[in-house]
Amino acid sequence: MSPANVLAANIHARIERVEIIPLRMPLKSAVKISDGGAREFVDTVLVRLHTDAGVCGVGETQAWRRQGSSETHASLCSVIRDHFEPHLIGASPFSIASIMYRLEQSIYHSLYAQAAVSDALYDLQGKLLGVPVHNLLGGKCRDALAACAVLFIKPTVAETIDGAQEFYDRGFRSFTVKVGVDLRRDIETVAGLRERFGDDVIIRVDANAGMNFDSAALLLRKLESYDLDAAEQLLPIWDVAGLTELARRTSTPLMIDESLATDNDLIAVIRQRAATVIHTKVGKNGGIWGMHKLWTIAAAAGLRIYPGNHPSTSIATLSVVHLAAAWPGPLLEGAFAVGIETLGADIVQRPVRMQGNCAMVPDEPGLGVTLDEDLLREFNVQS
Repeated sequence: MSPANVLAANIHARIERVEIIPLRMPLKSAVKISDGGAREFVDTVLVRLHTDAGVCGVGETQAWRRQGSSETHASLCSVIRDHFEPHLIGASPFSIASIMYRLEQSIYHSLYAQAAVSDALYDLQGKLLGVPVHNLLGGKCRDALAACAVLFIKPTVAETIDGAQEFYDRGFRSFTVKVGVDLRRDIETVAGLRERFGDDVIIRVDANAGMNFDSAALLLRKLESYDLDAAEQLLPIWDVAGLTELARRTSTPLMIDESLATDNDLIAVIRQRAATVIHTKVGKNGGIWGMHKLWTIAAAAGLRIYPGNHPSTSIATLSVVHLAAAWPGPLLEGAFAVGIETLGADIVQRPVRMQGNCAMVPDEPGLGVTLDEDLLREFNVQS
């Protein structure tokens, strides 16, 4: 069959099977945020959509349990299998708008489950048409996306500073420091980073919704002299009013993360002036489909955009890379590649290509990844 005939046939492809793959991915070393104990692995779920044209698309989400996300392998697999699959079988992969609308209607606020389907549809569209996902989103505006380094909570300040030095030596000039457990140590860590690297680096702090109002206000006051670029989600997910009051009291820009799931959440943040920076993630915000809406609204309101992720394999990492590649406006150096730095393994044949602190934008069809079937079997929790 000629290439033109193959393309014509692919345009009419229909989804005939939904494959759900729960994985447990090891971390190189345990990571600690303000909420809960140290984590030694990440629970991930892949969705692979099979078509009658013999072409598949894959997307990823995570069961990263914290404030704002209570998903598990079981809950994600159940939602996708029992509630989403009937809307996918027989559907055109190009009907993404109607599909995503029906998924939200079937299970309200199921963004973590929707994320894997969203990105599998984009990957599938690109592979059927023979184009990269960034072409589907408007065309490539950049060849690489710069990432920040995430400094998780370590037993000592010295270990955190030494870890930052390793990132610095590789070309990273932007650090997000996890805080919210020990106020004194948080201040010492930021002071140590500024002393070590001077004004050559950007420093942000992130409490993962783990502080109360008084502690957050004190932290911001103590860190005023260290020129923070932003303070991320200092207060619990429900306390947007508290964030608004913090924003009124401090000169440090505030970033929203756990409190931001939907476009409705973002509109409320904008109206209350609770933050001037948004942090989006593939799972938290419903994949490329949901993140693009949030970026558009944020840009219209003059908010800065921090492209992030939970620790993820190359699949979810590249979802952000493709969205960013097609974004013409400014973007902060976000934590979208945190999984590339922290996971002990990947599940694709050719992982994300990093040059220094930059992820290179692939031009292969779809997301530009091919699953490694041996690694899938190794990390599949059902194997």
